[in-house]
Amino acid sequence: MTEQSTPETSSDGLPSQNSTRRPATKDAPKRPTSGRNAPEDDVAGGVAATAAISRRRLLGTAGATGLVLGAAGAATGYAAAPSDKAVPLTSLGASRVSFHGRHQPGIVAPAQARGHLLAFDLAAGAGRSQAAALLRRWSATAERLMAGEAAGHDDTDVARDAGPSSLTITFGFGHSFFSRTGLDGQRPSALDPLPDFSSDHLDTSRSNGDLWVQIGADDALVAFHALRAIQKDTGGAARLRWQMNGFNRTPGATARPTTARNLMGQIDGTRNPKPADTDFEQRIFVPDSGDPAWMAHGSYAVVRRIRMLLDDWEKLSLKAQEEVIGRRKSDGAPLGGGTETTTMDLEKTAADGTLVVPLSAHARITRPDQNGGAAMLRRAFSFHDGFDGDGTPDAGLLFICWQADPLRGFVPVQRRLDRGDALSQYIRHEASGLFAVPGGAAPGEYVGQRLLEG
Repeated sequence: MTEQSTPETSSDGLPSQNSTRRPATKDAPKRPTSGRNAPEDDVAGGVAATAAISRRRLLGTAGATGLVLGAAGAATGYAAAPSDKAVPLTSLGASRVSFHGRHQPGIVAPAQARGHLLAFDLAAGAGRSQAAALLRRWSATAERLMAGEAAGHDDTDVARDAGPSSLTITFGFGHSFFSRTGLDGQRPSALDPLPDFSSDHLDTSRSNGDLWVQIGADDALVAFHALRAIQKDTGGAARLRWQMNGFNRTPGATARPTTARNLMGQIDGTRNPKPADTDFEQRIFVPDSGDPAWMAHGSYAVVRRIRMLLDDWEKLSLKAQEEVIGRRKSDGAPLGGGTETTTMDLEKTAADGTLVVPLSAHARITRPDQNGGAAMLRRAFSFHDGFDGDGTPDAGLLFICWQADPLRGFVPVQRRLDRGDALSQYIRHEASGLFAVPGGAAPGEYVGQRLLEG
């Protein structure tokens, strides 16, 4: 977890500041109607199409009037919703992100409500040609599903009534991929294995992998549908190495756009680089002149499964929790005062002469100006995978950060955290991976084509 915030983008995936995802102005692309009915009622809310009053009707009404309902307004909203007449899909489900572009989707788009992270290893005997065929299949499926269409073959109908729901599917290559495909000479130096950190308790079976896939959507069924389609497309070319499932607050659940909270209850992600920053591209994406050439406009993703020791954390007083982080829990403002976006005064002292923001506070240690300007774009999911035998929650953060060079982004910050972060005694790094994520595919291309056919 680092001292950065999630960028906001418009519903088409283009970055903008201080915006929330808006309902689309046109109906979402409908799935093929051959052999099936056209989209009608709620899928995003999980309500049966035969329900008298559906969540989609509620959201459609809200989208049409510009109303965003919170918990206090839910009853009124349902009472006001029409009970019979179906309305077009004008809610979150209509939001669509383009598969094609300068960068792959799922990097600068806002955090999504549901996510799946997967890593695959190529099957024994599979090489470059099998990998190319797999990426070609995956790219074709991703393009269709992100447009709100059915999978190209053997569609499961899981998301038959839903729109695209801001679905994004992102692909990357691990360090081992290049030796398995005979492409060692094309392996980027930035993909060298991460160093060991003292806070690591890594499970190697849930770390790294030849291929990495990130799936995100604002609807759980849409995300699961994509997960199944990707797994089925794999065929015999690769086997699943690990899978992790995560979630975030649903867009529109708050009355105004806010930085996300993590499972510790803390606002998590203040000071994230913003697309409007003049140096955003150079910090997050590999330039045209980057080495190797196939990584132009790509980025590097560090993925960490960070377990939160919630039972220990929740024993702390509010004051102690805030001193560990260096920010107020209520609104994310620095302990020195102001609002969430107020610049933290690292020199301010209390009446007794002690620093208001302790030297070991997480927010102090992770500030870019305390790390030689190191910056990374955080885009994480929370996770909860049940409880251990003694009732301890297996929960925490699926930490994902993006940068042009992890040796200048993630590594220096994590080394400083290793040396004295007060938060370290309440978290445990249990899995890790580093992946090269090439630039976006042009129309007619598949992701990684410049590497695999170059």
